[in-house]
Amino acid sequence: MVDSDADREALLKREYLAQTSRIPWRDLQTYFAHGSVVEVDCQLNLVDVAVQLGLDNTEQFKQWIASGEVQAVSDSSAQNWLGDDVSVWAVVAAPWVLVQKRDGEMPGSG
Repeated sequence: MVDSDADREALLKREYLAQTSRIPWRDLQTYFAHGSVVEVDCQLNLVDVAVQLGLDNTEQFKQWIASGEVQAVSDSSAQNWLGDDVSVWAVVAAPWVLVQKRDGEMPGSG
């Protein structure tokens, strides 16, 4: 049982961190075709964004969307990533798949 918002946030962070991994973009084509893939800017922590989605933090998402830090993956990005055989960091925050094109360590691990 989750007793507080802080407990819920910590639980979601552990769950999303455990589920976050690198995946070839080509493996996400079905989800992209359904319009359920969201790109997260590299300036944001992918796991933290997933947590805020899980907490239904609408106000934070409005800010990220307005700033362009969170947005649907564009057709041109999808085509470029497919052509370049790119791998992305991804985490499922149902019904969305959050992705981030970045190199290095897993987002949220530091």
